[in-house]
Amino acid sequence: MAAQIHGPILLTRAGAVSALTLAALGGSLLVPGAASEAHAATAHANKALQVASSKKGAPYKYGASGPSRFDCSGLTRYSYKKAGKKLPRTAQQQFNKTRRVSASSRQRGDLVFFHSGNSVYHVGIYAGSGKIWHSPKTGSWVKLEKIWSKRVWYGRVR
Repeated sequence: MAAQIHGPILLTRAGAVSALTLAALGGSLLVPGAASEAHAATAHANKALQVASSKKGAPYKYGASGPSRFDCSGLTRYSYKKAGKKLPRTAQQQFNKTRRVSASSRQRGDLVFFHSGNSVYHVGIYAGSGKIWHSPKTGSWVKLEKIWSKRVWYGRVR
């Protein structure tokens, strides 16, 4: 609400200031479809995060995509499928399909890709506060865990 009330005031005061500067100051921009697209992306991410957390304790199984056993990319694929988005099967393929976001721009529901060099070897769903939902390895299960490495990239499902 506040952005809607104050946006026009900022616009009036902004004069010739660019739209990007106005956006950085918290003003409102009228871009057809942008708000609904952003809302839809957030809704899908939140739903995927909810699905992943509901699988807490499900055992790891290499190559499994649910509904009761998962490997890492199987959990992310299953969670986003339930949220209405299609992801490819492997962590590397999922990385290739997502839009890169910086660590400072990451949001709940973004995918977190662990890598060695240029190769992605693990994926989880960002839960906020530096934690991910993931299915880590044989003998383990779906769990919420702190991100343990700085060698991660973030991707947003489109």
